[in-house]
Amino acid sequence: MSSNTFGKLLSVTTFGESHGPAIGCVIDGCPPGIAIAPADFVHDLARRATGKSRYTSQRHEADEVEILSGVYEGKTTGTPIALLIRNVDARSKDYAEIAQTFRPGHADYTYWQKYGIRDPRGGGRASARETTMRVAAAVIAKKWLKQRYGVEVHGWLAQIGGIRPELSEGAAIDFDSVESNPFFWPVAAQVPELEHYINALRKAGDSVGARVNVVAVGVPPGWGEPVYGKLDAELAAALMSINAVKGVEIGAGFAAVVQNGSEHRDEMRLDGFTSNHAGGILGGIASGQDIVASIALKPTSSILIPGHSMNTAGEEVEVRTKGRHDPCVGIRATPIAEAMMALVLMDQALRHRAQCGDVGEVSPRIA
Repeated sequence: MSSNTFGKLLSVTTFGESHGPAIGCVIDGCPPGIAIAPADFVHDLARRATGKSRYTSQRHEADEVEILSGVYEGKTTGTPIALLIRNVDARSKDYAEIAQTFRPGHADYTYWQKYGIRDPRGGGRASARETTMRVAAAVIAKKWLKQRYGVEVHGWLAQIGGIRPELSEGAAIDFDSVESNPFFWPVAAQVPELEHYINALRKAGDSVGARVNVVAVGVPPGWGEPVYGKLDAELAAALMSINAVKGVEIGAGFAAVVQNGSEHRDEMRLDGFTSNHAGGILGGIASGQDIVASIALKPTSSILIPGHSMNTAGEEVEVRTKGRHDPCVGIRATPIAEAMMALVLMDQALRHRAQCGDVGEVSPRIA
């Protein structure tokens, strides 16, 4: 009931705090026979990690995965998979001054109201450190989706503050460019502008919000549920569960408000859909088009600029958050958004296979 688990047939439970001895997860319902080794986690965990560039928090964690159960002789056994990552670079002293203070824009006050106690070190359970285990769990999901169905999930930073990628409308994203810079930015020529922008923010002790887009390519039609387990509803909930996310769009999202029906509807031909304003989901079920989603992330609230708040004694105080923080949490959110989409898709794929595996391919099928 404490909601540290998500998913139905593929369920993931995460545990641990930002400055505790370790973080971890238990993955239940994973099919047997998937080849998994500690080395498989290195790439995606490095993409999410702090301290890899000067534009993110300078906390340096090894993020070495220990596989505690569910894998034998390099393959999943079908039993629960337990993964553990030990915290090695926590600096709890950075939070001593605010242990009795509610930081504005943080979960400090709400955790205090819910539990009557909180772990102030690095945000405790509310820290983005928790998302490390989501990325780790999704390494398995991404591998299974690609091997079984050819599905691939990719994300990119689509806006930071007022800066957007200089791309023509409808232009394809070059994911080699996305992976070649620390911002997950699709236009390499703009990277110096982003560097200057983030350096100025850090110098000012301030932060900024961002938008991340994520797409799943190759999803077959039929995945999803018609009413309460809608694919877009579960995807939106999963993406909204990421720290600092304050908005989710599927397909055209809020742009649909100003569209006419004649524009928004994705007309169908045998050789393909003429558009994808629905984001690849109709009636809660995948249409076979790319699954497209976007998230809006708020500015980091841990900044050096003093602000008004209260302490646990009910006194008004001025708070200035020290420590190692991101000037833009959206920079590291790309692999996290990919992870949540991959985990939702694997869960939905298993559910579709369980109920409708005997249906097979239905004609006609749009290319």
